[in-house]
Amino acid sequence: MNVSIRIATTPGEAQIAVVDDNRLLDFSLWRPGAPDGVGDIHQGRVIALVPGMAGAFVALTDAEGFLPDSEGAKGLTAGTILTVRITRAAQGNKGPRLTARLENPAAGGSVALIRRGPDPIVRLAARYPNARILVDDPGLAANLRQRDRSPVADRVSVVSSVFDDDIADAIDALSRSVVDVPGGACLSIWPTPALVAIDVDAGGALAGAGAARGRHETINRTILPALADQIRLRNLSGAIVVDLAGLSPRKRAAIGPDFIAALANDPLRPKFLGFTALGLAEIVRSRIHPPLHELLSGPLAAGLAALRAVMADYNRDPRAMPAVRAHPGVVSALQADPAALPDLLRRTGRGATLRSDPSLPATAWVLEKDHG
Repeated sequence: MNVSIRIATTPGEAQIAVVDDNRLLDFSLWRPGAPDGVGDIHQGRVIALVPGMAGAFVALTDAEGFLPDSEGAKGLTAGTILTVRITRAAQGNKGPRLTARLENPAAGGSVALIRRGPDPIVRLAARYPNARILVDDPGLAANLRQRDRSPVADRVSVVSSVFDDDIADAIDALSRSVVDVPGGACLSIWPTPALVAIDVDAGGALAGAGAARGRHETINRTILPALADQIRLRNLSGAIVVDLAGLSPRKRAAIGPDFIAALANDPLRPKFLGFTALGLAEIVRSRIHPPLHELLSGPLAAGLAALRAVMADYNRDPRAMPAVRAHPGVVSALQADPAALPDLLRRTGRGATLRSDPSLPATAWVLEKDHG
């Protein structure tokens, strides 16, 4: 294997891809100014015991987390100060999940963030200990090299371009709902609040087939590795159901072992649970970090997209840099991010001009000439 960790940066954001020759193995989207909190160590305060939920709510510096009885809440009382670690990122209206089972917990004190957890670069560097780390930003490279006791410091090189066209296309496909897979089939991936639904369409894979029914089983078996890759690369989590192409529920059951084999290399150990009465394959995959589709939605995602466009304009013509006119929520999200706007200033030597426009849709923005 010729594995490398490649990091392409834009203001406030980094795309981190693990590549083996020309294949995308892992992917993560990192926003230094908006970390998901997983691995953070906090001094927290118990604010409410909830016997019906078998746990307690704990006040953190900027959120309320849930500490299950099984992770140290049992026997605590309201007002107790304790050290906790975030084990699962917040989801929707639910705060982060916590554990108090730590080796060296602090005693006393007040509610505070003690230290941040590992960022995606550190996590992926630990997963791939022999991989080179290629970065397109000298500033980030210098930061990585200065980290003490880090698994990345002596593996970093600066390159002008980290993604070739094939890898860039593979990353771009992760944001689309419909993706082609080898052999002519395609997957339609639709996250919902309750579950992720994936539909397999044999499509062109059956073109020219003399006996389409006889080929459906082979086609479904063939696409399972690509399906498992999409689940992992998009970090899909929770309940996942898959509708295979053109097989009766009885015949689908024979593909169960192929599902298990395709999911075996996923570090989150997703479980194949079998098929429903309708023939839908059921998979459950742990949620720890937010899935990619959540990161790609919302005001901050829109604001960072606007900064990418500003940066692209600046690179084409450094003599002028456009202003961003955006919905107030987008402007607020950028202003609340402590890294994005300073990062743009570092790269260009100019601050961003942001103009709030309530008439725009919730995540809309436009670039316009800066007259100021």
